[in-house]
Amino acid sequence: MLDNIKSIYFIQIIFSYIDEGRKLELLKYNNNIKNKLNISLINYKLFTGKYITFGINGKGKEYHCLFNNLTFEGEYLNGKRNGKGKEYHRLYNNLTFEGEYLNGKRNGEGKEYNSNGILIFEGEYKNGRKWNGKGYDIYKNNIVYNLEEGEGFVREYNYKSIIIFEGKYSNGERNGEGKEYYDDGELKFEGEYLNGKRNGRGKEYYDKGDGHLKFVGEYRNGKEWNGKGYDKNMNLIYELKNGRGFVREYNKKFKLIFIGEYKNGERYRGKEIFGYNNDFEFEGEYLNGKGHGKGKQYYKGKLIFEGVYLYGWKIKGKEYVKGKLEYEGEYLYNIKWNGKGYDANGNIVYELKNGNGKVREYNYYGILEFEGEYLNGKKNGYGKEYDDLSGNFIFEGEYLNGKRNGKGKDYSDDGKLEFEGEYLSDFRNGKGKEYNNNGELIFEGEYSNGVRKELMRKSEKK
Repeated sequence: MLDNIKSIYFIQIIFSYIDEGRKLELLKYNNNIKNKLNISLINYKLFTGKYITFGINGKGKEYHCLFNNLTFEGEYLNGKRNGKGKEYHRLYNNLTFEGEYLNGKRNGEGKEYNSNGILIFEGEYKNGRKWNGKGYDIYKNNIVYNLEEGEGFVREYNYKSIIIFEGKYSNGERNGEGKEYYDDGELKFEGEYLNGKRNGRGKEYYDKGDGHLKFVGEYRNGKEWNGKGYDKNMNLIYELKNGRGFVREYNKKFKLIFIGEYKNGERYRGKEIFGYNNDFEFEGEYLNGKGHGKGKQYYKGKLIFEGVYLYGWKIKGKEYVKGKLEYEGEYLYNIKWNGKGYDANGNIVYELKNGNGKVREYNYYGILEFEGEYLNGKKNGYGKEYDDLSGNFIFEGEYLNGKRNGKGKDYSDDGKLEFEGEYLSDFRNGKGKEYNNNGELIFEGEYSNGVRKELMRKSEKK
């Protein structure tokens, strides 16, 4: 699939998202990819945005390739984590682990934290698994289990202090009988585990379904394998044999979310229904439960995209607005990257190269939402925004990394100037002026996080 992509930078980023085993396989049997990547010099984008070699040694930092947040800092040997290090949540930037590593995995003393930064385990790790130590709840920091040589009866909690798993551990992971729970405390699954995954007999339930069975039968390697699936009224809706069958999936509100073929216990080909009002549909091929290969996306029954997916991300294809081609080209994590944009008459109105250029963005209703400059796939420079329902002009100004930053102007829905001044991360920050509907100046001064500083002072006095 990577053979069809022209942009070397794009190939490098996609390559970074593939697991190590698959990378080695690609390099071993595909000289074309190896030559394009110049892999003797370049591995993937890590360490403060610089490309590094396979044999990195010493201290370094890793950043998430999509969110660009720090995810790890510590010591390396031959390109793998070795020695002391710290892991961080990719979104919240909270510390999630601190301790020792060996050959890329947690080994030795360490502490693990949940997404809110609360200690949930401390002790010894072995080959990436909890081995000897104590587990805590997150409400009163009570000890809720002990592990010795990777064995024990474990209770795992979510950030709300609700149990999400209780059962037997051996060899440092789930093995034997256990139960899983939804985040609201409802029973989700009860059955057997092997090597951390559902294996053997088991039962799965709908959330808030008053004990309604969702599936009963045999699991293999974490996937439904042999058994029967039911709807909320306990009607039989599908049957799997050796991981194959025609399946209907429902969410916790009993709405249909997928219909199609299963192969090896997972989605293989079919249609997914999603979105707040189930307005969106994806139809195509799957791998590991995500769109992978050829696929099409619809909004309220109308085609809005067709092309190629990689592990759930768009990488190449065409976008449509009201049935007419609006964009054709390559994507980077669903962001338009290398391609051309068209107007309703089929004329080219913009072109992107490595995420750079001037663009026009339309929503699913065919309404222009933004026109302006892009850099690295995000709004950067001067641009204009329009209301996503009425299409009226509502803002013009400067952007940085996709957000309003610098000087700008806000307009009412009827086109009257409401504010002009400075912005920071989408909020009014710094000097600015506000106007009423008659165009009269009603405030001139400074703002902080979208609020007039004078209002902040009055609130503090109270």
